[in-house]
Amino acid sequence: MSVTVAEIIKVMEELAPSFLAEEWDNIGLQVGDYNQTVHRLLVSLDTDERVIDEAVHKKVDLIISHHPLFFHPVKNLLYHEPLGKAVRKLIKHEISLFAAHTNLDIAPGGINDFLAEILDLREVEVLAETKKDKLYKLVVFVPRDFLDQVRDAICEAGGGHIGNYSHCTFSVLGEGTFLPLAGTKPFIGAAGKMEKTPEYRLETIVPEYRLNSVIQAMLKSHPYEEAAFDIYPTELNGVKYGLGRIGSLAQPVKLADLAKKIKEIFNGNGIRVIGDPEMVISKVAVLGGGGMSCFQAAQKKGAQCFITGDVKFHEGQHALAMGIAVIDAGHYDSEVQFMSVLADNLKNKLKGNGVQVLTSQINTNPWNIY
Repeated sequence: MSVTVAEIIKVMEELAPSFLAEEWDNIGLQVGDYNQTVHRLLVSLDTDERVIDEAVHKKVDLIISHHPLFFHPVKNLLYHEPLGKAVRKLIKHEISLFAAHTNLDIAPGGINDFLAEILDLREVEVLAETKKDKLYKLVVFVPRDFLDQVRDAICEAGGGHIGNYSHCTFSVLGEGTFLPLAGTKPFIGAAGKMEKTPEYRLETIVPEYRLNSVIQAMLKSHPYEEAAFDIYPTELNGVKYGLGRIGSLAQPVKLADLAKKIKEIFNGNGIRVIGDPEMVISKVAVLGGGGMSCFQAAQKKGAQCFITGDVKFHEGQHALAMGIAVIDAGHYDSEVQFMSVLADNLKNKLKGNGVQVLTSQINTNPWNIY
């Protein structure tokens, strides 16, 4: 079975919806062809010439990278410079490149949920909210014997979620009327004859980003030639999305002990720690990569320790003055482990489709700690 780049992007859209990305971010297909067949893909934190060489050696058709190759508009591509070399090699070897960045950070089950999980945080919340689901009410009229079929299709496509409950719907039986005109092929009745038939009014809630896929699933499962349905905007807000996570440790620990645990978990060359080693920590905020832009959010939500990367000198001084501990685990080390998790998720989603999913073995961390 052949799978295209476009079809794999649909899978990535389920794992890290593009609407979650920050406005400044540059995600999606960066180099390549939506119609290209993919037999083997490579998941990587970055895409530099070494990763591309790895992809060439392993005969990869698609690289899925966390960090985009292009962050800013490009005025030229010079083959003697790193960016030009990378793009030239991708094109020469017909390797497509796709990036999922802040949308993968923010997504449920993404990088920051993974970090909260390996830290064993409890009562986890979003640290810095960036978006809320806009919710719509979907109402469709279904013949009596097809209620369960249409309901299941809607809910499997992403409709019917309220909090931690799925398949939330309401239905009531009534009478539908219609007059099939000339040229129609009605499922019930005949052209030119007024029809009255028992129908259920089925309604549920659907988040905006799932609306099109839910409608398509509903229409595909509906037996009528022309299904009658309505969509109503609501004043309700659904799931809150955002950068980072905050929660409580299973047991309070001293900062020194927490730092040792972080170093073991991330298996990095070293970490930097701000704060009194004897300080007792119970509430922790975490944000993979460079997250000090969310330090104020961590402070407002009562974090005693903020775990992130790329902490600047004056940011560290400010945190120390505010009495909030900071553990700088490094940009690379705080994110790279999730690439194996993403690869496993893709393997599960693509099982049986003949696509081999690999994880890059290239260490793209520029830092050496002596």
